[in-house]
Amino acid sequence: MSVSIYNNSSFTDSPYGLKLQQTIIASSSSVVIPTGINRVYAVVIGGGGAGSTQTTGGGGGGGAGGYSAGWTYATTSVTVGTGGTGTSTAAVGNNGGSSIYGMVMAGGGAGGANAIQGGGGAGAVTLGGSTGSVAYTGAPGANSATVGYAAGRDAAGVSSGGGSGNATTTGTQTASAGNRGLICGGGGAAGTSGTGTGGAGGTGDLFAGGAGSSGTGTSFGGGGGGAGYTGAGANASANNGGNGGSGGGGGGAASTLGTAGSGGNGVVYLYY
Repeated sequence: MSVSIYNNSSFTDSPYGLKLQQTIIASSSSVVIPTGINRVYAVVIGGGGAGSTQTTGGGGGGGAGGYSAGWTYATTSVTVGTGGTGTSTAAVGNNGGSSIYGMVMAGGGAGGANAIQGGGGAGAVTLGGSTGSVAYTGAPGANSATVGYAAGRDAAGVSSGGGSGNATTTGTQTASAGNRGLICGGGGAAGTSGTGTGGAGGTGDLFAGGAGSSGTGTSFGGGGGGAGYTGAGANASANNGGNGGSGGGGGGAASTLGTAGSGGNGVVYLYY
């Protein structure tokens, strides 16, 4: 018999003795703090990176937004990063935006490369490229295909990297999936005249990544969106990438000038 801690009321992600009082989304720029509250415990999540697309072949999935947490002074100012916007232009995918509350900050996930490489997962800052960035804990950023707190492309972590695409344009091709984590990167894409299958978005602890698209010809092969902290990644559609899940999921890559998936928006939680 299997038991999930998420179905057991004895377990909670809330800091001991505190309650979740406010959830702040990307459209917010300010917060009201009750009189007498001088410090709060903040959980801060950055926006996910967008996938990329290529003129021929498949692009790379976007990296997951960063996760940071800790005590900070109470303030009425807040920045909640939006996910990087996916486009149909063959270029580097847009990075996600950073989220900041007081002294706690989390970077945005890196966009997929202007090639097949996926973007790195974010730590405390937005770095860009296929390498993760240093975490709020002080854990170093991870290189490509290296597991870390903020993982490089094609690797798992608290914030995982996006999957790489496939550059081969003939025959049967399959792109890499986004990677597992608390917050997950998007899947890579495959653009081929044969049968192409895009990588699925990374699956997290609570939510699933989106499925990649599969079919014969260059109108298929998009990558699925990565799971976010608060929502599932979207499925790819034809040669378009799926959007990343809410709470920092990375966007899926597109193939053959399809539209890449956008990253999921960040979020800030305040406990006191």
